[in-house]
This record gives sequence, structure tokens and C-alpha cells, in this order.
Amino acid sequence: MIIVRNAREGDVATLVEIGTRAWEQAVVGVADLQVRRDHARNAFEQFLPGHWLHVSVAEADGMPAGWAAREALDDEISDLWIDPLQQKKGLGTALLAAMEAEIIAAGFEASRLQTHARNIAAVAFFQKHGYSVNWLSVDYSPRLDRNVESIGLRRQLVADLPIGYGPGGF
Repeated sequence: MIIVRNAREGDVATLVEIGTRAWEQAVVGVADLQVRRDHARNAFEQFLPGHWLHVSVAEADGMPAGWAAREALDDEISDLWIDPLQQKKGLGTALLAAMEAEIIAAGFEASRLQTHARNIAAVAFFQKHGYSVNWLSVDYSPRLDRNVESIGLRRQLVADLPIGYGPGGF
């Protein structure tokens, strides 16, 4: 059974591990894992403790197995990480639905996110859930000493209503 709940202080170490393992899987072939792993882990360790209102946790069988965040509490999903051993079990779908519900409740009509363009599994996951490519960018990353392709995805969450008056908005 999947349960989505708010993160708690006692989750930090587990969420850092989940994030790091999922990050490693996502950047294979894009970044040198040995060089960048500590930086990724540090980023998770810096972010998670102070952002409880921003993080939701997916539990499988009572244990954290993934997490997602809206870092700026706006329409952007900044993080969605599922433990590689727990993928393809509905956890990502449950977290995505929870994030989208929060975005709608905050008054936004669409959701957006970004990932590196070579993260084929993530792009396919989001497209399967109604997201479409909104932009593609190639930027030089001094940390990686290479160009990195990023992709922005967007999904309309609230139907656009016709503007006007009368039947059909005319």
C-alpha cells in the first residue's frame, strides 16, 4: 500500500539516501558518478532539513521509498526521486498526483518541471502523465566541463475556460 505524507525530521538520512541512489541512476552517462556523488549528496543534505513544508514522502509497506518537492512552493516540481529498487510500483505516480494537487490548491493552473534531456526514463514518465516538452536548452556546465542538455516539461492542470459571455463564450 502506498501512502503519501509530509516529510519529518527523522526522514532526512533515508531521503538523502533515496535521492542519492535515484540521482546516480538518472545521471549515468551524463556525469562522472565518482566525482559528482558527494556534491549530489551534499545538496540533498542541505535542502531537506529546512524544507519540510516543501517535501512529500511516498511510503511503501510503511517505509519511505521516494520523495518529491516544490522548493519555491510555486508551480514547479523541483524534485521527484524514487528509490531505484522501488520504481515501477506506482510511487512516482502517487507523488506526482500529490504535487499536482498542491499546485492546484496554491492557485496555479499548470505544473512545470525540468530534468536533463538524457534522462529518458524521467521524460517518458512525465509524458505518460500528460506533460509535454515546453523548452530544450543546452548550457555549458563548468562543474561537469561539458555541455548539458536540459528539458522543460509542462502540464495544464486546470482546463482553460472560454473568455466571454453567453453560450460558448460569445
